[in-house]
Amino acid sequence: MTAAIATPVDSKQAIIDFMTGFTTETTPGSAAKIPDYRAHLRPGTTVYITFLPGSDFNDTIAVTKRLQAEGFDPVPHFAARSIPNLRFFEDNLKQVTEECGVRRVLVIAGAVKHPVGDFTDSMQLLESGLFDKYGIKTIGLAAHPEGSPDMSDEAIAAALAWKNGFAERTDAACHLVTQFCFEAAPIIAWDKQLNQAGNRLPIDIGIPGVASLKSLLGHAKACGVGASMQVLTKQAKHIHKLLLVQTPDKQVRDLAEYKASDPNCGIRGLHMYPLGGLKRSAQWSYAVADGHIAVSERKGFTPTLKLD
Repeated sequence: MTAAIATPVDSKQAIIDFMTGFTTETTPGSAAKIPDYRAHLRPGTTVYITFLPGSDFNDTIAVTKRLQAEGFDPVPHFAARSIPNLRFFEDNLKQVTEECGVRRVLVIAGAVKHPVGDFTDSMQLLESGLFDKYGIKTIGLAAHPEGSPDMSDEAIAAALAWKNGFAERTDAACHLVTQFCFEAAPIIAWDKQLNQAGNRLPIDIGIPGVASLKSLLGHAKACGVGASMQVLTKQAKHIHKLLLVQTPDKQVRDLAEYKASDPNCGIRGLHMYPLGGLKRSAQWSYAVADGHIAVSERKGFTPTLKLD
């Protein structure tokens, strides 16, 4: 592939463009604590709904129906290792498409050490042909910029090559949605590596939302985040910082400038993980996207600043 020359960018506009149209997610548990998503998110926002290990998929369906009724674009997760059999998979897929009008899904293996049933990976769900049968138009697929504790790097690379091939066979448009990490450098290096390997799937990069340092560290350890967690552990050496609210300013700035300057960049957009709660993550994201606050070159932000 011919190397492209990076071009100068307007950092302010690059950040606004990068943040505009961000997607986010919710769990059935957090949904029970949110009286109305319209108090936090703008109409039409794409909201992923998790299917966590040990949970009841009926809860995912209920939140999907609610989000659709409140004017959002719900995207339910289908986690292969938490699905007992093909009948269960088809029945629930049929329900979310026919009763909720779902046309977008996220398909993952799921963080379950021992599968509950017949499926061990997302590729088995994709190969079933059921997503095409029930009219799914967009399929999100998992990606791991810093690797995964559940798969070797070789297995991840092989799965990504398979997913690119599958995208050519399905009627749906496929894209990648990544796990969150805490700095831009490993993401940029990973994207360039994928580009050289021939990846053709657009990428939505996961970043952490607004949360305390203590909360971010807890989520990072639980989700197996890689080397970028060192950004947090260095700060955690100062005990007084543990309860301070963190925002992904430098990460957003660096990724936005990379996306705007490199024509070969495979990053399409941003997926916000509201680790510290949907309200403040959404408020910060919209304020940045609307140009009301500046994104610092360092961690954290000052609400009184304007984008320059």
